[in-house]
Amino acid sequence: MSNSRFSHRRDTLQQLARDVLAHAGKCGASACEVDVSDGFGQSVTVRRGEVETIEYNRDKSIAVAVYLGQRKGQASTSDFSSTALRETVEAALKIARFTAADPCAGLPDAELLAIDCDQLPDLDLYHPWLLSVDGAVDLARRCENAAFAVSPQLSNSEGATVSTQEGHFISANSLGFIGGYPTSRHYLSCSMIAGANEHMQRDDWYETARDPLSLGSPELIGEHAARRALARLGARKIKTCKVPVLFEAPLAASLIGHFVHAVSGGSLYRKTSFLVDSLGKRVFSRKVRIGERPHLPRALASGYFDSDGVATHDRELIVDGRLQGYFLSAYTARKLGMQTTGNAGGSHNLIVEPGKRDLAGLLRKMGRGLLVTELLGHGVNYVTGDYSRGAAGYWIENGEIAHPVEEITIAGNLRDMFRNVAAVGNDVLVRGSKQVGSLLIEQMKVAGH
Repeated sequence: MSNSRFSHRRDTLQQLARDVLAHAGKCGASACEVDVSDGFGQSVTVRRGEVETIEYNRDKSIAVAVYLGQRKGQASTSDFSSTALRETVEAALKIARFTAADPCAGLPDAELLAIDCDQLPDLDLYHPWLLSVDGAVDLARRCENAAFAVSPQLSNSEGATVSTQEGHFISANSLGFIGGYPTSRHYLSCSMIAGANEHMQRDDWYETARDPLSLGSPELIGEHAARRALARLGARKIKTCKVPVLFEAPLAASLIGHFVHAVSGGSLYRKTSFLVDSLGKRVFSRKVRIGERPHLPRALASGYFDSDGVATHDRELIVDGRLQGYFLSAYTARKLGMQTTGNAGGSHNLIVEPGKRDLAGLLRKMGRGLLVTELLGHGVNYVTGDYSRGAAGYWIENGEIAHPVEEITIAGNLRDMFRNVAAVGNDVLVRGSKQVGSLLIEQMKVAGH
């Protein structure tokens, strides 16, 4: 199935990779790595019942990195002809000859590579969606119609979108590593507007998955987007205060993303992180435990190896609030005098261990404070940890939603926020590489009027 869906077969991609490595060796490269990819996708958006956009994409590329000792050159092409491959390798070599030597440059240690990944269990990451344009339009219309049917107060729509993407790749290097596999990712979303004139509010909802059968029904996604928009009607400002703040699960994932950035190799060796030299130290509250699980079937960030070709492994990152490991590539590990963690290209399925409470339970535990459901702006300083974002959500009194809130700013310091996590919810929402429920922070400043 996968070979018939793509422009190039898997064995063709493998041969292209081998041809690149062979030509690099003939031209005098001391080492070489190559990535060959081929993919396609379709996206359809319907707004107010009418087709607004139909987009197709079909992409292919070959990216080459060559080494002359510790001098590195890179080049890429979308032309798979033998002439283009040779010219791309030679262009990368020309760049390497004029590049300063970097003592940390080079391929990973051979013993760390995922040489035997073909022997591992199938991660089940490829589920093609045989969806015609007419079928996608029908799904999007069903989604939007269900949203409008919730209430006459739904005055407009920003559209419902159905997207499907499929691809496969081969990565290889001159140390004998070669591996790759097909993947898919599908998406269904709806964004609605409630109210009229200056009292309009918008909100959205979406689901994404490797397998289209894992997506919720279009009607349920549309209804959920509609109810979220309606719930924000009548939003008001609040007075400036210091209160507990509960980050809804989709936003809690962004906090985990800030943690990943702060303990990633590039931030650490450049010393542009507030968590420099934090290994073994308590950086979260004792209530937080985070593990990395690269081999979860069908998960959105699973993989046998990272973009260096280094084998991935399960590991614990936060135990009892203490940091057990960084996110390092082969290069950043050498800069720090450490060993790669198999995280070139990012993290793999970070699982924040859920607590016992759902969202309603977390609201009851908080009692009085702010539930944040939308963040605006990019006010994060990774050097100091200072955090300041525009926000919207709901004011909570006596453990229940009192009214929606808008035009506020929440502020704190990530170092303090992580250490003051009072509870982790069990309302886990899987949308990417971070799987986490809602996070309750003991106290933050909320600036209103």
